[in-house]
Amino acid sequence: MTTLASSVALFVLTFIGMEALAWVLHRHVMHGFMWFLHESHHRPRQSAVFELNDLFGIFFAVPSIVLIYLGTHGHPLLLAVGLGMTAYGFAYFAFHDVVVHRRIRHSWVPKGAYMRRIVRAHLIHHKTLTREGATSFGFLYAADLPSPPPRPAGTGGVS
Repeated sequence: MTTLASSVALFVLTFIGMEALAWVLHRHVMHGFMWFLHESHHRPRQSAVFELNDLFGIFFAVPSIVLIYLGTHGHPLLLAVGLGMTAYGFAYFAFHDVVVHRRIRHSWVPKGAYMRRIVRAHLIHHKTLTREGATSFGFLYAADLPSPPPRPAGTGGVS
């Protein structure tokens, strides 16, 4: 018999584990043999709605759907895993597509140190236009980043 505590724990562990899995997939699959799809995300947008990279969302949704289905048909722990994956997918969409890339228009500006750090890490990742040389492959976690170098005097802007 499945307890609520074990389901909640499995949900949380799945959510956290998805960040590690996303890092590995982003580094070795998206910037590896499936670069032909992900490359569209490192280039200026050609379409106001979709890019080839959006197909990854479908690829990653299929296991969640299957696990939720199985979880509602006799395997309750799989429901917790499927829902944890789905929650991560929603968090990814909200952060990556809405906050960073503003695919849904808004005026919110991240003010907290955590949000500024992960937004900055993702923008640094997008400075690389090829599959090699990119850094910061996580979506919801970024290690401390080095401070940007100071601007030379007389170049304008705030240093």
